[in-house]
Amino acid sequence: MPYPSTRTLDAAAQLRTVRAQWGELLLAIETPPAPEWPPAQLSTHLARQQEADAEQLDVVGRPPLSLRQHPAPANLTALDAAVRVEELLFDLADTLAAAVQRPIGVRRTAAPGRPAGGALDEVDAADPRRWTFRSLTDPGSRRHGLHWAAVWVEGRLLDEDTAPEQHAGAYSRGPALFGVLPEHLRHETIRVAGQCERIVLRALQLDARSTVIPGRACPWCSGELTLHTDPNDAPSVTCATGTACPAPVAADQYGRPEWRAGALVELLAALNNAA
Repeated sequence: MPYPSTRTLDAAAQLRTVRAQWGELLLAIETPPAPEWPPAQLSTHLARQQEADAEQLDVVGRPPLSLRQHPAPANLTALDAAVRVEELLFDLADTLAAAVQRPIGVRRTAAPGRPAGGALDEVDAADPRRWTFRSLTDPGSRRHGLHWAAVWVEGRLLDEDTAPEQHAGAYSRGPALFGVLPEHLRHETIRVAGQCERIVLRALQLDARSTVIPGRACPWCSGELTLHTDPNDAPSVTCATGTACPAPVAADQYGRPEWRAGALVELLAALNNAA
């Protein structure tokens, strides 16, 4: 099997980002929008640094928003984002399963001395790797929540379980559980993975952006401060005064004082004292 393309690997990473941030988004639904200062990107980063050992929200197996009761949302932007991402990934999983998942009726050959018939189909239908469709009375695999949907879609994107199966005992060699993803569905999966990541990061204000910090000037020179965030990098703050600013931090590639990591905590304290 050929090695996955860069676009495929990038899309798989985007799906993992959605999974990693899903708990944050669910918490955001029940949390009022963050105040203007400190910015959400900075607050989230500092909270993770300070609470690394805190208990994490369990999002594996968590029922989707459409299947469970939850308190009245405090943040409608986060709720809309979560519902939209669930809709996109669940519908994508349905599409991929219809195209590449082996039908239950296509039985694998029974080994000598083993009964064929319905017993094989029942075992095949219960295979935990399968995506099951919803019906009027059963939500199918959607009951397991977005986390499982993202894992399942990533598996199809990476063409997992596409080799003919070899079972000891009950079955002999038979067709693979999944077919290789057709190119047009691969493109669609890559598109949806990127869309879902953008929706989640934008709702959490963790997408790539540079934002002038309102009403807060550099404590050392009164220059304009800008917060820079990127989902693939830690946030930073720079001072527009540049090399003339006496702030006791290293400069970035443009000569601007730059606060990162632990220095951000010191900057926050200095700004709070100034306020």
